Amino acid sequence: MKAEIINAINTAWQFLEGNSRFMSWNLFLALFPLAMSFWLFSKPHSIFIRWGVLLLLGATLLPNINRVVAYGNKLNIEVAIAITLVLIILGICLLRRPQYFSLLWWFGLLIFIAFLPNAPYVLTDIIHLYQDIRQSNSVWVLTLAVVPQYLLFMFIGFEAYVLSLINLGYYLHRQGWSNFILGIELIIHCLSAIGIYLGRFKRFNSWDVVTNPDALVKSVYNDMFDLGPILVIFITFIVIFGLYWLMKLVTLVLLQQYQINQEESEKISRASPKF
Repeated sequence: MKAEIINAINTAWQFLEGNSRFMSWNLFLALFPLAMSFWLFSKPHSIFIRWGVLLLLGATLLPNINRVVAYGNKLNIEVAIAITLVLIILGICLLRRPQYFSLLWWFGLLIFIAFLPNAPYVLTDIIHLYQDIRQSNSVWVLTLAVVPQYLLFMFIGFEAYVLSLINLGYYLHRQGWSNFILGIELIIHCLSAIGIYLGRFKRFNSWDVVTNPDALVKSVYNDMFDLGPILVIFITFIVIFGLYWLMKLVTLVLLQQYQINQEESEKISRASPKF
């Protein structure tokens, strides 16, 4: 019996360690746009969310530093020059309209949109769970270790997507653009569905917008007229929309309850006598 327990623990550890390699990378890509939304749109009132996200971002970055550097090396001098020229032209246009946001803000917004599909992309990693189920002969290992790991992984990734769009919604509300929130959310869901298709089936990455734009544009153009990819993108859009709507409601309720508790605590602290 003892040997069976030890063997089950070793098997579970092998699965968890093997999965953590791709999970840490995908979580880093999912948390990155959430961290950027704090700068672009709204800093969360909860210090636990703010520092928790930054801590998770750093923890998922550390085991993937070599990969980040390797992808960064793909930016050749021609691409760097092209980006610089675009930024200069955009900067000249914005200088004529001082009421608009800074060049850095717009550049950050483009990065945010490019990386945002990585957050709901974690849902597609359920295919790895199917592979683990086929490889494992232990129901206990799957039930107590592997499945909880996947559920936590997918929850954190998709919740990053939800919180990112909530921050964007708060920003639009402050700007007086509340009527556009739903439309913008639907557009982002659609773009995310396209991004997930390109990432899962065509193996493109967010940085291919810069490093490999020709192949990316050609792939999008060819697939947008094919029924198969359109059907996959449509189903993905429905899944994202439905899950986002549900998790957004739950998240907003929890955030509202947190704010109420904070306000009550402040009232109690102000009302309590000081000696």
